[in-house]
Amino acid sequence: MEVLRAVLVQDMARALLLAAAAFVLTLITEGLWVRFARKHRIGKQIRVEGPQTHMIKMGTPTMGGLMIVLTVVILTMLFNLVDRWSMLLPLTVLISFAILGAIDDWMSLTKSTSKTYGFTVRYKFILMLAIAFIASLALYLPDPFGLKNYGLVRIPFIGSVDIGLWFIPLATLVIVSTANAVNLTDGLDSLAGWSLTLAFAAYGVMTFLSEPRLTNLMAFSFTLVGACAAFLWYNAHPAQVFMGDAGSLALGAVLAIVALQSQQWLLLPVVGVVFVAEALSVIIQTGYFKWTKRRFGEGRRVFKMAPLHHHFELLGWSQTQVMQRFVLIGAVAAMIGISLALTFAADLQAPQVAPIPVTTTIEAAGQ
Repeated sequence: MEVLRAVLVQDMARALLLAAAAFVLTLITEGLWVRFARKHRIGKQIRVEGPQTHMIKMGTPTMGGLMIVLTVVILTMLFNLVDRWSMLLPLTVLISFAILGAIDDWMSLTKSTSKTYGFTVRYKFILMLAIAFIASLALYLPDPFGLKNYGLVRIPFIGSVDIGLWFIPLATLVIVSTANAVNLTDGLDSLAGWSLTLAFAAYGVMTFLSEPRLTNLMAFSFTLVGACAAFLWYNAHPAQVFMGDAGSLALGAVLAIVALQSQQWLLLPVVGVVFVAEALSVIIQTGYFKWTKRRFGEGRRVFKMAPLHHHFELLGWSQTQVMQRFVLIGAVAAMIGISLALTFAADLQAPQVAPIPVTTTIEAAGQ
């Protein structure tokens, strides 16, 4: 028991040290990127139809998410890859989605049309689906082709359920949906960064408390926590740098991979409730607008503007109020997600205690 306890403490200590190292390294590289981007005018373009308070952000350095990706890749390859080759999957997904997002960011910065490079929205979506599908296969297939997760999903209060081949299309959908949901959330200073920090921290705790303990995913999750926290140093209102598609798509996709690899992906909508709300607001707004346009000849809206954070801004909330209130909701949701994960872990880890005889209890009370 003492040996086991020492190993667990050592694994947690290593994960927290990786988080601290990621924080320091991202803090340094992000600062260098901000200076470089300002010097070369790598600045964000702002939607004209958006809230007018956002116009001041025009020209703010973007693609800051690349520094998060760079830090996580370096630290994982150095300290969390040898004898933990399952980490190759989240690393590959992280890098792949970062490249797709960086292409989008670059075209926006250079004001190039998608047709110039043949990188249309449809083509980008197909590439995202392809990467997500390959990742889902890698999760499902047995050795030596994959990580042999098969179709397992952990359901609170019930246990593990094998959904078979349905896992592949569902996992593909989870990866693409989460990547896009995080991308939509990245429209307000610190909102995406804080929401991701909380989500990765929640999964870091879940993977540590799971049975068996997923120490590799735990260390990877806390590395992402440290890197995202450092990004917030520069992304605090008023932001000095934006995450960009390179960061939001990559971090959203890898959050989905962590959830799927830990078999706790059913809790992702709970832990990432802010991402879900942002994505649903866009789906509802777009669908209702198209339906009313066909039905009544003019498009109507449910929200003043989508994604959801813009709706509250136009209601009169300040950017800081929207961000802080959304983050508070995200923090409570993360705690609920962890508690639900523990209901499953408790079933596995509950010690078998023999009932105390009545006579023993009475005798002890008499003494």
